[in-house]
Amino acid sequence: MLMTVHVSPPPPPPLIDDVDELLAFLGDSEVVARFQRRCGLFLVEDAQRGARKARAPSTLGPEKARAQLNGTRDHHQDKNSNYTSKHSGCSVDGTAQYEVRNWLLHFLFLFSAGLGHEVFYITCVPCIHWNLDPFLCRRLVNIWTLVMYVGQVMKDVLKLPRPLSPPVVKLEMRVDAEYGLPSTHAMAAIAISFTFLLSAPSRIQFQFEVGLLIAVTLSSLVCLSRLYTGMHSMLDVVCGALISVVLICITYPYWQTFDRFQLSSRLSPISALLLALFLSYTYPQLDHYSPTQGDTTTILGSWVGCSVGYWVNEQLGQTFEPQEGLPVPLSTLTANALAQGAARFFVGVTVLLLTRQIAKTVSLRVLYSWYRVPQNDLSAKRRRAIEVPYKFVTYTSVGLVHSILVSRVFMLLHLL
Repeated sequence: MLMTVHVSPPPPPPLIDDVDELLAFLGDSEVVARFQRRCGLFLVEDAQRGARKARAPSTLGPEKARAQLNGTRDHHQDKNSNYTSKHSGCSVDGTAQYEVRNWLLHFLFLFSAGLGHEVFYITCVPCIHWNLDPFLCRRLVNIWTLVMYVGQVMKDVLKLPRPLSPPVVKLEMRVDAEYGLPSTHAMAAIAISFTFLLSAPSRIQFQFEVGLLIAVTLSSLVCLSRLYTGMHSMLDVVCGALISVVLICITYPYWQTFDRFQLSSRLSPISALLLALFLSYTYPQLDHYSPTQGDTTTILGSWVGCSVGYWVNEQLGQTFEPQEGLPVPLSTLTANALAQGAARFFVGVTVLLLTRQIAKTVSLRVLYSWYRVPQNDLSAKRRRAIEVPYKFVTYTSVGLVHSILVSRVFMLLHLL
């Protein structure tokens, strides 16, 4: 008599069902390094064995990954300092320290990462004001300021480190002194894309599905670029995106109310100025220098300049917004329209860059003279007593010129 033997199938691999293990996985630097390698970016640790190490699979267990996520700031800084000397792109003999094997993805992600830098905010965002609708630009600036301030403060309160190198290739060393969680690039990308998507239907005729696809694509590219550049873990990016979504959902019912207050109330300019100054000077202090306070002051200064400028335009009765027939159809992209748009872009950006340079130079000279600092002492710009006021004055001036002066320059040049 034959006996049937039932062989139990092998148990499935264990799922990550523990919160600590999930957080450790999302915060694991090796996860970022694997993503970079899949995209064709490899770390070369030395001339003989860098390529082999870059291809090595992950051997981090949950305990090691969790220890890495919860690593101290001193360990994080030591790793960063090692990277600065050894992996900054080339060594003393000129040997490349990372290898790019997919240049298409490389430039795509570098471009996407640039959508979260100052050069994007000082060029492309104002173009929405100059070429589309000042109302939409105002909405974007308001929500962008909110999410960026929350993100910057959370970084310096939580003090969670960025991914470690090695194993990660780091392509943006300027912000490496900042803490990691949350990713403000991810927050800003979500905020700008979906604030525009939610606000535009009442102002512009367009197909919502197409707008949604563009918003999802752009925000996804920016989020993925933070992994590719090695500046954030998956945990940083996911938390940044979720925080931005929550802030949009909480504030959305009050956008119209804030619009009315910002444009019509006599208290609007003074309250914006006092609030921005208060938030700039009460920003959490660290025991080492980080560009987060200066960047936050830049954001707040830009916002208060724009806010006061929009209030002034409303009082003067010249807001440069379409007044009738909303939502308006999108203009046909004729050669003449493209030429006018390009002219407004170059004139507007030139005026903003000149304003930025003049305000920065004058404010620094005044502050250096006030505190009796030598003009050639570039490190003095990092002092809180100098950094906060000079950046606040500089970017408040940029915001005022963007919202008040540039459109009137366009009128003089017959570009409106």
